[in-house]
Amino acid sequence: MQLRKNIVICGSGIAGVSTAYHLAVQHRLQDILLIDQLPPLSLTSDQSTECYRNWWPGPDNAMVSLMNRSLDIIEDLALESDNVFHLNQRGYLYLTEDREKIPEIITESRKISRYGAGPFRIHRGEKDIEIYQPVEPPHTNGQLLGTDLITDPGLIQKTYPFLSPDIVAALHVRRAGWLSAQQLGMYLLEKAKSKGVQFLQERIEKIGVSGNRVAELNLTDGTRILPGIFINAGGPFIKYIVNMMNIELPVFSELHHKISFRDHLKVIRRDAPLLIWMDPQRLPWTNEERDEIAGDKEYSWMLGELPPGIHTRPEGGSGSQTVLMLWEYCSNIMEPHFPIPENPVYPDIVLRGLIKMLPGMKAYLDRTPKPVVDGGYYTKTRENRPLIGPLPVEGAYVIGALSGFGIMAACGAGDLLAAHIVGKKLPDYAHSFSVDRYSDPDYQEKLEDWGSSGQL
Repeated sequence: MQLRKNIVICGSGIAGVSTAYHLAVQHRLQDILLIDQLPPLSLTSDQSTECYRNWWPGPDNAMVSLMNRSLDIIEDLALESDNVFHLNQRGYLYLTEDREKIPEIITESRKISRYGAGPFRIHRGEKDIEIYQPVEPPHTNGQLLGTDLITDPGLIQKTYPFLSPDIVAALHVRRAGWLSAQQLGMYLLEKAKSKGVQFLQERIEKIGVSGNRVAELNLTDGTRILPGIFINAGGPFIKYIVNMMNIELPVFSELHHKISFRDHLKVIRRDAPLLIWMDPQRLPWTNEERDEIAGDKEYSWMLGELPPGIHTRPEGGSGSQTVLMLWEYCSNIMEPHFPIPENPVYPDIVLRGLIKMLPGMKAYLDRTPKPVVDGGYYTKTRENRPLIGPLPVEGAYVIGALSGFGIMAACGAGDLLAAHIVGKKLPDYAHSFSVDRYSDPDYQEKLEDWGSSGQL
């Protein structure tokens, strides 16, 4: 069987679905086909932590601008849909017990504020003119933007009594929170389908290129598709897909696990923001455990200093007891394959890592509730910025390398890719996500002294 399609999008994760939505709903393009060997939103998008933020470090404002655009779209969709995907704005709360970090936090926060993330406020005590406002109710317009830095340990304890009393600073990023990724994705997909977008559950086996243009797509069922435009939204498989066109992309994949378990002791308050530990740490082991680990070469690394970045949040409504926990304490770079490899020590490592921030977690060491472990791959570029725009083959585009920020960036990324395709005026940040940015000498110079990538 042979089909002709105006636009074919390979990949029905949140990036592909968002692209279909913007092309069909916002730009009214016709004859669009989504292809995926799995049901929509069932691979990496299904394993997301579902969080978002507009607080992004870096050498320029590109990531903040992209996220602000994406969050503008998400907030409009929340209003339009009566918040069917449960958007909230509880924020991210970055925590440290190291006073020497405070000047660095202030410098970085002021820079990101200048990038467009919103005003930066410092709260040194309860007598400040600007009174710190903790978590606000679920999504409404006009909530606080920017960031609040609390440097008074007493105020931190009064507001968040379940946190460690050793914490000396808390940075509350306000345009941040989480949502239901599945429900956002399905809302976009249903909107796209209502405008004629079709979905085909099948696998692309071969991509034929002729005259530097995608000439045909060969599916495993024997179908040949002749696309006008081809979009690679293959998530962890974008590199494999472009290789079929004899194109190389500078991307790699990291394995990331995630834990959920039942916090029946109510250690984490149900209205808490996303909690992030900013300090490196050594895990709390008993002497007997330490001796046993030291004698095992495979696991002796667990006695050393582990990196910052462990984070957790409550999941579900007020009646839920579920919490999510994540920590990239080591980098696992590999070719993506599913099901993902197991990590038998991950739940214990993450639980112990949270004790520094949340002392109440120590009560679970003797009797840990049965955890559910899942996860996926962060497919990323060296500097942890996405690839959005034309490929070297005419009529071919890519939207990918969305790393661990696919849910928060997808609406802005789909909007940007649609602008490329329809010839709309591109925003100033478009070049920072283009495939050809690596041939730009100015961009290469930035890469040499990049600093933080913003990844958690």
